[in-house]
Amino acid sequence: MSGLTPDTPHPLEIRLLTESRRLEISFDDGARFSLPAEYLRVYSPSAEVRGHGAGQEVLQVGKRQVAITALEPVGHYALKIVFDDGHDSGLFSWDYLYRLGADYDRNWQDYLDRLARAGASRE
Repeated sequence: MSGLTPDTPHPLEIRLLTESRRLEISFDDGARFSLPAEYLRVYSPSAEVRGHGAGQEVLQVGKRQVAITALEPVGHYALKIVFDDGHDSGLFSWDYLYRLGADYDRNWQDYLDRLARAGASRE
């Protein structure tokens, strides 16, 4: 899952904004992202969310109010994000966080479309 290379952008600053339930990340290539907790939760790289192979993804519903309760660095390559719904098994590598930020608009619309097709809700 991790595609870390010497050219992978690395975070310079990671800030948890608890009031707005967002994670702000500034990378060493100048990119800066502000990612909602709900977005990070529904795109967690954990097996619980992604499944164990293509087509086994589990649609996450009812996560609109989810918050991040803790951030734990993992070596020099990832961040473990602990959510208030008890989910804490995904390791967000620097390259995955970067892709989540860069592809936010497309990913978020895809998530909303999948919810609509399933007749499910963010609530």
